[in-house]
Amino acid sequence: MSSSAKNPEAFPKTPDILLERDLRIESKSATDEDLLLAYRWMVYSRFTDARIFELYRQGKMKGTVTVSDGNEGLVAPLGLMMDKSIDCVSWTHRGMPGHLVWSDHLGDHVCQFLGNSGSPTKGREGNAHHGDPKNRSFPMISHLGKMSSNVMGGTDSQRRNGHKAIGITFFGDGGSSTGEIHESMNLASVLNLPVIFVVENNNYAYSTPLHEQYAGKLVDRAKGYGMKGIELDVANIEENLKVFQDAIDETRETCRPMLIEMHTLRLLGHAGYDTLDYIDPELTQKWFDEDCLKNLRERLVAKGHGDRIEQEESLLKSFVTETVNAALKLPMCSPEGLIDDVYAKTNLEIDWKPAEESATETVTFAQAINRALNKILAESPESIIMGQDIADYGGPFKVTKGLFQEFGRNRVINTPICESAMVGYATGLAVNGHRPIVEFQFADFATDATTQITLNAGTYHFRSGANAPLVYRFPCGGGLTFGSFHSQDLEALYLHIPGTKFLYPSTPQDAFDGLLAAYEEDNPVIFFEHKNLYNLLKSPITFNPNYSNIWQPALRRQGDYATVVTYGEMTIWANEAIEYLKEEYDLECELWDLRALNPLNLQSIQESVAKTGRLVVITESRRNAGFSAELVSRIVENHFFDLEAPPLRITSKDMPVPFAAELEADYRPNANSILASMIDWLEAE
Repeated sequence: MSSSAKNPEAFPKTPDILLERDLRIESKSATDEDLLLAYRWMVYSRFTDARIFELYRQGKMKGTVTVSDGNEGLVAPLGLMMDKSIDCVSWTHRGMPGHLVWSDHLGDHVCQFLGNSGSPTKGREGNAHHGDPKNRSFPMISHLGKMSSNVMGGTDSQRRNGHKAIGITFFGDGGSSTGEIHESMNLASVLNLPVIFVVENNNYAYSTPLHEQYAGKLVDRAKGYGMKGIELDVANIEENLKVFQDAIDETRETCRPMLIEMHTLRLLGHAGYDTLDYIDPELTQKWFDEDCLKNLRERLVAKGHGDRIEQEESLLKSFVTETVNAALKLPMCSPEGLIDDVYAKTNLEIDWKPAEESATETVTFAQAINRALNKILAESPESIIMGQDIADYGGPFKVTKGLFQEFGRNRVINTPICESAMVGYATGLAVNGHRPIVEFQFADFATDATTQITLNAGTYHFRSGANAPLVYRFPCGGGLTFGSFHSQDLEALYLHIPGTKFLYPSTPQDAFDGLLAAYEEDNPVIFFEHKNLYNLLKSPITFNPNYSNIWQPALRRQGDYATVVTYGEMTIWANEAIEYLKEEYDLECELWDLRALNPLNLQSIQESVAKTGRLVVITESRRNAGFSAELVSRIVENHFFDLEAPPLRITSKDMPVPFAAELEADYRPNANSILASMIDWLEAE
């Protein structure tokens, strides 16, 4: 999504000295040429940040502006040393040198901060929140620590594709306190992923000093995860360059993760609005005196490189000024087409092997999903399944039984208990071209990964143009007396944030079809599997060439008295209630199995309501702010004057899921309670 590719005439030509973007320390220590190259990119970044900060203070730039002053001696060399053709990275909000080294014209980055039409995210993401997913620079989100797992997934994807890639992920001393960092470091170590975790320790997490952030030393955390730890000071750049090179080479060869704690400097506040009044001015002055950029320049000048440095600085300053001036002339963003980019357009159609004549098999709901997973693994080499206890054990409900034995650990990955890092890891794999399927033991546990599911993977295409094709399997629902933490239907929670699609099958054939359809999607898909259906239903399945019809609602029975809409296990109990109404009241109700909760295809259901004049919506999810309200609203707003009675919603009660069987039966709908509600409703007419 490079704006310079669209408008090459918009910005001045990049100086030739910035075409040199690779640095490798070949000798025992860095040469003057190595240091001069690193300095060039460090000062280039400093000039860029200075202009951006100036525009912010002038009110020409909105949002939050952060700059890299004090971090250049870390970010620029590592950016130069990485292999831009195969490696993976995610820069933080202090990563301007990395963005400049990695890809695109300076104008793209300036426009990103301006939020104008030249922005690589088309003005959809704020300031530093951008990257270059096509070139494996993963755009950061504000939730600290979350990007480490994305880099892990991208790096693993590159390795699976035959590239000897490494990943480098940056986070601050504050971000090191987040659970995702611990999950990611542990997962990287367990899976032997060649990722370097870099802590930018600049003494403060916003305004919180180190002693209020953690005890001990950050570098010592490496020991707890069985990886090497290195502690460095940004001021010692001559020594650091060789250490960086050795770390990259070692990680590339051994495939073992590593932790680098770099002591950087807080030369400016957390962001443009930060006045730094919480820091002793004497300490601030001490940091300015220790500025790596200033001191490196002095040492290089002392070695006789002053004229060269001044010439390059003059050229870079002019280039930055001309680029900023050009960026300021570009028009602002237009909302045209904005809504169309929330979801990626799915173009993948896998040439699934058709069924043989004798391939029809009578299986349970759980076995149908197992057969679909087996087919996906066998026929799509990009597929990977991951989750807890899914290998030898076959998953808590035995849905993955036998897959590990047939396809091996490279395709069926048993992960530690790390729901958030697991989804972030899967997201990195997906953005780089693989198609992971993530199993949660229970849908309830997905709440630990909500940020990764909704705000990261779910928004990836909208904010970066990259696709994130992955499937989340959500074993959900009650009826098995598992209690509050293992029995919830959480569709309303996740449906609120756009970018993800949802399927909720109710039959073994639909479960089989639905998983194939979800797998082909170029968007994240949440695949709800009602646990009570796993062994409750048994019916024939076969490969259905029209499996993509799962995205449309299914008419389960015809009628003319009322339109009943539901999905999942509730389809069974609704059908029983409707059958009783037919036998005892001679009332025929039309039963629709929604199947796809997003996107909602309601045309046929709306036509049914126009015919019957009555609407009943049944969900196992709770009533308050539940999905049932959305369904009623969507349908009634178009057919209010067709209704002969108020819509009826039948849902679970607004309480945590109780444990005891008698209490759980009272909590959620069943055939009897659905029937009672419908009888009361029709008698009230």
